[in-house]
Amino acid sequence: MRNISKFALIGTAVAGIGAAASALASEPLRIGAMPVGSGWYVAASTLEKTLRPVVGDRKLEVIPRGGGVANPVVVDTGRAEIALSNVQTAQLAVAGDALYNGKKAENIRALVGGLNPVFLGAMVRNDFVQRTGLDTFDKIMASGKAVRILMKPQGSNVPPAVDAILAAYGLDRAKIKANGGDIIQVDVAQTPAIMRDGRADILIDTVLRGHPMITEVALTADVRFMDLSPKALDALAKVGVKPASIPEWFKGQSGPTKSGDFGTVLIAHRNLPENLAYQITKVVIEQMPEMAKNYPAWSSFKAEEAGKRENTGIALHPGAARYYKERGFSM
Repeated sequence: MRNISKFALIGTAVAGIGAAASALASEPLRIGAMPVGSGWYVAASTLEKTLRPVVGDRKLEVIPRGGGVANPVVVDTGRAEIALSNVQTAQLAVAGDALYNGKKAENIRALVGGLNPVFLGAMVRNDFVQRTGLDTFDKIMASGKAVRILMKPQGSNVPPAVDAILAAYGLDRAKIKANGGDIIQVDVAQTPAIMRDGRADILIDTVLRGHPMITEVALTADVRFMDLSPKALDALAKVGVKPASIPEWFKGQSGPTKSGDFGTVLIAHRNLPENLAYQITKVVIEQMPEMAKNYPAWSSFKAEEAGKRENTGIALHPGAARYYKERGFSM
């Protein structure tokens, strides 16, 4: 009887382990991204295809919402297992910056840093420049004249950056409207038509190589890329956005364009199993040349720099750290 009881207990334990494994397999691995049409949605879809062999029977799901500000919170609160994030916003989230109402994101860890620069660019309609004579970013912001600024909704990293720039000029959203201008916030799918139709004067947005929406605006709206002013760049540097230049990638550029860089990192919840975190890190790094064919922004990725703190912004997940240690990469 004792042996029967012992085997019964073992059988129950094994069944429990099997049930737990089955439950884990039935839960999707969710990838935090941004709305359809955004660069990050394309990136996350590329990740999803690449990671399928790693997750076995587990479903993969791209979350078509969120953004640079929202995604650290999405992972921290367990609404996604991994997500694309900006280096800057990941740092601010962990620190409990005012942007996050003082709440620290204690559950997020880095898997792969240095994925690509994320530039903040300004695209201005040529008819606005011709009509007003305001041919530099500094002149536009300091003029006191009506200007209609188009940007993404809250949850993206763009609105806080725009607010920082406005503040450097003694402006805010209310003052822009009081001057006869407007602040227009819409999803990326609506942006090209608004710029084409002349319903906005200046688009301030994230710029990536091959970005679908930016490419459409550059090709179909009569716009020019405009250097951000030294005052704007100083304001951005104070909120963790380092000065950078957008290479001459698009119509409307006459050369590299002065901008800021948010940086990009793949983050994960700290409870992501260590071996899965290791496998995700390994596949992303080793399949990057192939992934970059679908998402050109990743074409300048350097594997040996992916684990460096300046490229992750936050602590590494133990599974990722194990991979970098095995490869002899700096952390």
